[in-house]
Amino acid sequence: MADPSISATSGPQTAAPEGTAETGRDHGGNLGAAMAKFGGRRADWIDLSTGINPTPYPLPQLTTEDWTALPDRAAQMALIEAARRFWSVPEGADILAAPGASALIARLPALRPARSVRIETPTYNEHAAAFAQQGWQVQSAGPAEAQVAVHPNNPDGRMWLAEELTAPFCVIDESFCDICPAQSLIAHAALPGTVVLKSFGKFWGLAGLRLGFAIGDPDLIAALRDAMGPWAVSGPALRVGTAALCDLDWADATRRYLADAASRLDQLMQRAGAQTVGGTDLFRLYDVEDAAAWQDRLARAQVWSRIFPYSTRFLRLGLPPEPRWHQLEAALS
Repeated sequence: MADPSISATSGPQTAAPEGTAETGRDHGGNLGAAMAKFGGRRADWIDLSTGINPTPYPLPQLTTEDWTALPDRAAQMALIEAARRFWSVPEGADILAAPGASALIARLPALRPARSVRIETPTYNEHAAAFAQQGWQVQSAGPAEAQVAVHPNNPDGRMWLAEELTAPFCVIDESFCDICPAQSLIAHAALPGTVVLKSFGKFWGLAGLRLGFAIGDPDLIAALRDAMGPWAVSGPALRVGTAALCDLDWADATRRYLADAASRLDQLMQRAGAQTVGGTDLFRLYDVEDAAAWQDRLARAQVWSRIFPYSTRFLRLGLPPEPRWHQLEAALS
């Protein structure tokens, strides 16, 4: 886990200008662009530009009805109850399952009249883009009517304190918090004006399933539910999500595995001359002299990494799949 002394505004980067807060949609996972530039087949590449668990949850057996029938209410309620237990959701907070956390992020700004929102940078830029698109004034500091906190933060791993979240409308994005459940702010989910987001794709490694959750103020969750419409979550996602959220042994073993893998990645990168400056057990953030040059060097060995438009020195890496560590080691040697 990142050093808590590293703040979202410290380190070798240039912050986005006031009023923009990185409203562009810059993402990892664009492996097609890497292949177009550096060549190779998809099977040759390892994509470390995202923070997705490389050892995903094993899929349960799916039925024909999962694919052919409209998702029924019993399956939806089973998923919600599993989510309530897994995340220890407090009484008074409502839960909505959705086709990915990104679908919720896009709809959240419409829940309140557009005014000002505080989003400290650097952080995951979809929040700023979504609020700006709905007419909100995005700012990186000062009092505001809304606030977004990515907890732990992407890319530096900053952990927020509950007392830092003071806006009347508060979004807490816990997409990466399942690696450190003791530090979750879920206990505050029932507070008025609060929504906590959970992503299924990161910790469970099944981003293609498209499953995410909004947990919080019942009035806000009800408005989101109306915006999403019926049958937002597919039958396969309902079955897989319920099974995974009930599998506590897998979650515990996975946290141990990810912690060991993150430590291994730090040691490897530090031997190659990088300095660890933050991250989580699903991705690590490094300070390097020339991030673009490092990305090119790795890409020539079919290893795709993440760099950022606001920093010339930040390089972020996810964890390699277990059989492919040798490829990263060779790229760095």
